[in-house]
Amino acid sequence: MQRATFSIKGNFVDIPRKSIYAASVNVENGIIKSVEPLEDQVTNYILPGFTDSHVHIESSMIIPSEFARLAVVHGTVSTISDPHEIANVCGMQGVEYMINNGRKVPFKFNFGAPSCVPATSFETAGAALDSNDVKALLEKEEILYLSEMMNFPGVLHKDAEVMKKIAAAHALNKPVDGHAPGLRGEQARQYINAGISTDHECFTAEEALEKLQYGMKILIREGSAAKNFDALAGLLNDYPDHVMFCSDDKHPDSLAEGHINQLCARAVAKGIDVYNVLKAACINPVVHYKSKVGLLRAGDPADFIVIKDLECFDVLQTYINGQLVADNGVSLITGVDEKVINNFNCSNVVKESLAVRWNNKDQIEVIEALDGQLITNRLNVKPMVADEFIVSDIDNDILKMVVINRYSNATPAKAFIKNFGFKKGAVASTVAHDSHNIIAVGVDDESIAKAVNLVIAEQGGVSCVNGADEMVIGLPVAGLMSHKDGYAVAAAYTKIDQMAKGLGSPLSAPFMTLSFMALLVIPHLKLSDQGLFDGDRFCFV
Repeated sequence: MQRATFSIKGNFVDIPRKSIYAASVNVENGIIKSVEPLEDQVTNYILPGFTDSHVHIESSMIIPSEFARLAVVHGTVSTISDPHEIANVCGMQGVEYMINNGRKVPFKFNFGAPSCVPATSFETAGAALDSNDVKALLEKEEILYLSEMMNFPGVLHKDAEVMKKIAAAHALNKPVDGHAPGLRGEQARQYINAGISTDHECFTAEEALEKLQYGMKILIREGSAAKNFDALAGLLNDYPDHVMFCSDDKHPDSLAEGHINQLCARAVAKGIDVYNVLKAACINPVVHYKSKVGLLRAGDPADFIVIKDLECFDVLQTYINGQLVADNGVSLITGVDEKVINNFNCSNVVKESLAVRWNNKDQIEVIEALDGQLITNRLNVKPMVADEFIVSDIDNDILKMVVINRYSNATPAKAFIKNFGFKKGAVASTVAHDSHNIIAVGVDDESIAKAVNLVIAEQGGVSCVNGADEMVIGLPVAGLMSHKDGYAVAAAYTKIDQMAKGLGSPLSAPFMTLSFMALLVIPHLKLSDQGLFDGDRFCFV
């Protein structure tokens, strides 16, 4: 597409040279032709667009074309996107869906080849990608990297399939993303020495520093549930070339409010050098992943933003390939009429199937959810027993949680969880990392069953039940995403989030926290559709 020739004047932010000067950025047919210094007095600032260095688009609950519509308003021009979630549901077809939909809008999605589908053998997923599938994906031009290698035990023990996937990426000179929460010492060194280049799972500065010293790059994550920015932001002072910003998982209401621009503002407010901040937000991801995103140089694609100042990072305009895609808070990307794909095959549940018979033991194992963290604690708690069945202990905030196979009819898995805080009702979701079975938490079996059946009726979604009041957001694309207007989905999500908090939850993001309670690769205790799982010993309890 031919693009008009135009010029933009402003304070040009030259990140590599750490300088700012008045300039005219001259664009011709989507390419920056020149950057010419000016003597004029100018307002506003021009800098490269932001890149989210690791994000699962699926967690925004909207398809890539809608994600782009919301993200460009905040100055994001590209993402490093792991389609791992839809791959666990729909396999290769799911990855192709994300690529094809992303192509339909002016935005730079850079997808990876999912490395761990299914994530473990201890849960039921909808698909599997072996090393041959991964190699085929990596050979595609659109696939820039091997996405997060969650199977760190497989790396340490040199599992044949795992090593073939890593070797396929290295043979094509494509980086390998890591995922090794809490891995330290010699094991961390071995993992990194296998050729794994990044980690977004560090939750302490000490862990991140150790991995940096072993040669790894650290992604500072601030998503809707996992929030590591405050713990890790100081790394930008000493390792500006080895740190990036990412959201990992970001719900639609949060995306509508802001994106990487918010992390820039927070980092500058902490007194961190603005050039170091902008390296993490704009430069480092493009260089590391060799993406075709412009860095505001002559000859580059015209991917840049105009912002009001270098403190609040309020975005005035966003350009991608010279096309104005956002202007003063309004997205100029047109929505796409997209088809639906899914993998969903289970029947309604009855409340009787959720009952937990007491085995006469004095204590039960309980998952302790932690606000703002994916990691959980493991508790031993005296059960609440009624008529020989273990039930939710509302006074002590020990609630029932269930995970139900969504790919075929099977007996629900049941456990108990602390810190959801509900005094009434239940919530359910088919966004349940990594296999995306149905997960629910509630105070009684009737409410839980009702919440579960609401999402089954939609072939995927999130639901909330409070007596006769109920709400569901349908997510018909793989049970993960809506193909409807992203702002409408964000507004609906805000409403259902408030309803869930109205049940009594103190969690900042109850649905996002819920979605990680079946994530077996994050310690310490989780629940899959096959049973309660010990994330430290990597086996069922």
